[in-house]
Amino acid sequence: MKRRARQGDTVSIRYIGTLDNGRIFDSTEESGPLTFTIGGGKVFPALEEAVVGMAVGEAKNLLIPAADAYGPRRPENQVVFSREKLPAGFEAKVGQKMQIRLGSGEEVLMLVTAVDEAGVTLDGNHALAGLDLTFALQLDAIVEE
Repeated sequence: MKRRARQGDTVSIRYIGTLDNGRIFDSTEESGPLTFTIGGGKVFPALEEAVVGMAVGEAKNLLIPAADAYGPRRPENQVVFSREKLPAGFEAKVGQKMQIRLGSGEEVLMLVTAVDEAGVTLDGNHALAGLDLTFALQLDAIVEE
């Protein structure tokens, strides 16, 4: 009988992650297998749970709802900067990423989503927030210590 993955095991998986429209958002095809310890918190808890009980070579599909992945899109993670608050001569372009320092001193990466005469709209939501994620995954190895 094949050994099955359990809590605390270090495992390697291959996967293709897709959205509801079929678009691939991530894959291990080029980077090689993803290795993590089940219960270590490196990947979504739902992904860890899906691997528990799998044997090497076994494959399955897993749907992770948005709430269990990157969460919902939050309007409070969007901000509009008026032109007068931007550096002189600064020209933002839609799709551009910007590093912003918050009042707390924390730096966050934001995406320019709109530019008009009044200002620039920045979105700090994760690109996959609000989206359900589907993984076609296969357990490649259970790493023996």
